[in-house]
Amino acid sequence: MSFRPGSRIFSSFRPFFQRANARRRVNTAASAEPAGFAKFWNSPIGPKTVHFWAPVMKWGMVLAGASDFSRPAESLSFTQNFALMCTGAIWTRWCFVIRPKNIALAGVNFLVFCVGATQVGRIYAYNKSIEGKAKGEMEDLKHTAETAEKAIK
Repeated sequence: MSFRPGSRIFSSFRPFFQRANARRRVNTAASAEPAGFAKFWNSPIGPKTVHFWAPVMKWGMVLAGASDFSRPAESLSFTQNFALMCTGAIWTRWCFVIRPKNIALAGVNFLVFCVGATQVGRIYAYNKSIEGKAKGEMEDLKHTAETAEKAIK
């Protein structure tokens, strides 16, 4: 027997490499990628699942909240908009935790949070402006009462 260490090592490991190559060929041939629309249609967040339709329907909440931007702040409900803001924040977080990860739903929930936060900010600013007017009116009323009292004496 001749001294050929490389040949002996290669022949002893040859079956392992042959099986790995065979496995690779079998796996790639068995799982062919579907076409573009078929891949979307059969995906875990495709149109066959609630993970697709939830964000589509939730856009109605975003549009309804955005349409309230033109309403005066006195006619907005603080509790309703605060609930929208909290719901949007909580579900944005959970959209990244649950499986399958649903980025579309997270985006819609983030916009629900933004709409609620904007409306809560408008309501807060309106209430602060009313407090300022009330203080000013009270001071004017006191001044008027004092001048009327002096005029009566």
